[in-house]
Amino acid sequence: MDLLDTLTAKGLRRELPTREEALAVLATTDDELLDVVAAAGKVRRQWFGRRVKLNYLVNLKSGLCPEDCSYCSQRLGSKAEILKYTWLKPDQAAEAAAAGLAGGAKRVCLVASGRGPTDRDIDRVADTISAIKDAHENVEICACLGLLSDNQAERLRAAGADAYNHNLNTSEGTYGDITTTHTYADRVDTVTKAHGAGLSACSGLIAGMGESDEDLVDVVYALRELDPDSVPVNFLIPFEGTPLAKEWHLTPQRCLRILAMVRFVCPDIEVRIAGGREVHLRSMQPLGLHIANSIFLGDYLTSEGQAGQADLEMIKDAGFTVEGSDEVTLPQHRAHAVAAGGCGPAAGGCGSGADADADAAGAADSCGSGAGCGPCGGHAHGEPAVPAAAAPAGEGDELRSDLVKVRRRGAGTELAPNA
Repeated sequence: MDLLDTLTAKGLRRELPTREEALAVLATTDDELLDVVAAAGKVRRQWFGRRVKLNYLVNLKSGLCPEDCSYCSQRLGSKAEILKYTWLKPDQAAEAAAAGLAGGAKRVCLVASGRGPTDRDIDRVADTISAIKDAHENVEICACLGLLSDNQAERLRAAGADAYNHNLNTSEGTYGDITTTHTYADRVDTVTKAHGAGLSACSGLIAGMGESDEDLVDVVYALRELDPDSVPVNFLIPFEGTPLAKEWHLTPQRCLRILAMVRFVCPDIEVRIAGGREVHLRSMQPLGLHIANSIFLGDYLTSEGQAGQADLEMIKDAGFTVEGSDEVTLPQHRAHAVAAGGCGPAAGGCGSGADADADAAGAADSCGSGAGCGPCGGHAHGEPAVPAAAAPAGEGDELRSDLVKVRRRGAGTELAPNA
């Protein structure tokens, strides 16, 4: 297919595709799906080999958020029966992080619900970072605390944070349809603040909220312009008690096309499959590894994920290897830009074309949905997960809340985590 040959060539040169080409990826048929995955996989291997970076979430403060993000189980007025607790103590957070690191995670994402941190909250997180790094010197720490005020990013950087996650989530044109308590511009401002402080920026999106193909392309191109080091791709899990409870539009095939489009637009950026992969990719998760080079290990913020051991077995069986703490995630040209004091507009841009030297992350890493909500806001409330075959194309609107289980273990509980 000429389209895929063109996109592969551009990806290998770090050249931005046209919007028409990006839209064409989303419009490919199921008969072309394996060709799309193979083309995106060639670009992925060029810049990241066969390594898979593992990230681990620690929910420092769960629920009771004053923001009204429609997708989030922690939102104002949410009826989801999630765990609710105030700030974990540093030693509790360090203990939770240790479980993920023992499972092979390289980055720990520290997430807290809320509009944004107070100065006292920054002190709390700084103490937590110290507790984790005292025990695990080489761990990467990404904070995801919501909207940042002046000088807070600098304080996090001084405390030892490596990255900051704040997702754009959807296109600027439709942002007001999912959140009214803050603006798209507020999110852009926080990502810019993280960049300016020398933090590795992590910023991504949520697919499946009823957006159009044009909206998906808009937000991915906006992310490319912001130039984060990692882009988490969340797949909405609709949960009862929120405005998006009936939004079940995704199929495994659709998810793979979205991942491929993101890879072609962001060829040398860490692309993470974040919230929702178990629910929407299901048995096709291994194909996603041929496109993305990063996943979360084990559970999410307010929902249970695939067992950590199952994640490791999936990576091995698919022919990939877990990225070690001594390996550099980003390609050399981007890693140098980050080491020089941040990547993105403030550093001259990273990946803006074939001749660019550098290139969003961490959500929570790297981490998730921003505003302290984590990947997909922590997911839906439902009955215990049961095995299910991938839904045929065209049945993505089938309500499958049976695939999700609220997290009752790990951080904030007395039970061992699923790492």
